[in-house]
Amino acid sequence: MSAAPAEILSLRRFGDDQIVTLAKLVIETAFQPIAEAATGTVFGYESLMRGFQKLGFASPLELLDKAEEEGQLLALEHMINSRAVAGFATLPDHSARTLFLNFDSRLVGGEGDIVERLVNHLKRANIAPSSLCFELSERFDGGKMPDFSALVRDLRLAGFKLAIDDFGAGFNGLKLLCDQPVDYVKIDRHFVSGIEADARKRHLVRHTVNTAHVLGTRVIAEGVETEAEFLTCRDLGCDLVQGYYVARPTTHLSELLPAYPHLDQSVASRRSSSTLDGILIRKQIEQLPTVRESDELDSVFDLFRRNPRQGFFPVLNANGEPRGILHEYHVKELIYHPFGRDLLKNRIYQRRISHFASPAPIADLDTPADEMLKIFAGMDGSDCLILTENMRYAGTLSASSLLKIINEKQLKMAQEQNPLTGLPGNRAIRDYVQDAILDGDHARYFCYCDFDDFKPFNDTYGFQKGDLAITLFAALLRRHFIGEEKFLGHVGGDDFFVGVSGCSVEELEAVLNRLLDDFRSDVGQLYSPEHQAEGRISGYGRDGSAKDFPLMRCSIAVLGLPEGFVFSDAQAVSARIAEIKSRAKASDTGLVMDALGG
Repeated sequence: MSAAPAEILSLRRFGDDQIVTLAKLVIETAFQPIAEAATGTVFGYESLMRGFQKLGFASPLELLDKAEEEGQLLALEHMINSRAVAGFATLPDHSARTLFLNFDSRLVGGEGDIVERLVNHLKRANIAPSSLCFELSERFDGGKMPDFSALVRDLRLAGFKLAIDDFGAGFNGLKLLCDQPVDYVKIDRHFVSGIEADARKRHLVRHTVNTAHVLGTRVIAEGVETEAEFLTCRDLGCDLVQGYYVARPTTHLSELLPAYPHLDQSVASRRSSSTLDGILIRKQIEQLPTVRESDELDSVFDLFRRNPRQGFFPVLNANGEPRGILHEYHVKELIYHPFGRDLLKNRIYQRRISHFASPAPIADLDTPADEMLKIFAGMDGSDCLILTENMRYAGTLSASSLLKIINEKQLKMAQEQNPLTGLPGNRAIRDYVQDAILDGDHARYFCYCDFDDFKPFNDTYGFQKGDLAITLFAALLRRHFIGEEKFLGHVGGDDFFVGVSGCSVEELEAVLNRLLDDFRSDVGQLYSPEHQAEGRISGYGRDGSAKDFPLMRCSIAVLGLPEGFVFSDAQAVSARIAEIKSRAKASDTGLVMDALGG
């Protein structure tokens, strides 16, 4: 709530040169949770300023701009951040969380050593530097500040984490991502708002996520306000989410929770069973020994000696998050130099592991193998792909391991192809549906095809004729559905699946009607002339009773998902399809089309 005019005037009458003094009286610190998209667990908090209205300012930025104008920015920032750190230190789980603080680039090159002051302040609060992440704003062009890169390097070497705030809304975010080894990219609210219904936004966010992961950077979606936005951002690969849908900022720190139940419920409906990729990746993951970025270099020499065939080790921060790798050639000169150890003991030369660590591509353990290969290939010369689970280090994959996974996956898929039709089987169909329901860039259609009155035909003419009918239908599917946006599968027996995306419902309906007409005509030629003339065949139903059956046809149940609609529950899709299939079999045409989310 805004302060009354009289209250503002009573504060402002002291003069602009007293901004910090007045701020101490009215400014409060609010924390807003940042949650892991895959689990709903709180990863950290962003510190936000509250009470600035009482000083007569419309936003925190206005207050900071005025403080800069009056030469009080450093003192104001120090006061705000000190209070945030003090509040963070009172949280019972702060050692397992990260505090995100806004860093005003205009402080670069100012008086005093900012990094040394920060480190000393944290030591007094007993907080590790890796528990703090400074958000670099796109409002100011750090490239025009000669000391900016040096400050970023010093912050990182001291163990602090770095994020690019409001990515995409300013003028130098991509430049920052290219030039600086940041840990997080915070995608601006503009790209998150209504993302579930905007293909352009989804395209941009997906490519931002892929680019960031190749560079070993994690992605935070800012301003997530609805469940649809949350599900879409999570399914596009965003690692963390922040916004009103997760939790609103609060100055009452006792209200903060370690996890939020409504996120857990959303996550619970994700994948009910392990995918083939997940099984193969977990078989190949390598648990290499790790080193901490704050460790002395001397400690890693023995690690290389004990593991002579290992040329590198992952580097983690105090929170167990990967920061890159330390390669043998980074420290080779010190290892083999006759005075290497003496050099390390020299206070002037003192170096920690953080001085030598280099970035490495990173991926979540549940990332599909094909995506992992793209991430790995996107970073030329990488020794490994670092895998994480719940944002923490889980292991590594080498290039040979990734290729082995891809090869084994292709072999497994080939083994699971139906031997009669050569079409992919149930696992491939299940994975296709799971991926398609999460991708709202286009309209998607799931077509389940099932022969009507196949049993009496099979009983009368034998399995060879029955197999001929099945291969006939598979050939018709290949003739009518061509292109990368089409997926053909064989559920088993006389059940088939067709997945289609990017076309209109009218176009699909026309193709399916031609398919049904062609099948009815072609399969009729497999009957005897007498049965063709009569238009029926005698046989036994599933209950064993004798009856007449019409000539075989195919019925198709179609479930459509409109463009922009993202869905997470594959089991609900199966239940809806079962209902549509019964309607299709009872229909005159054999074709029933329905939709979810329309």
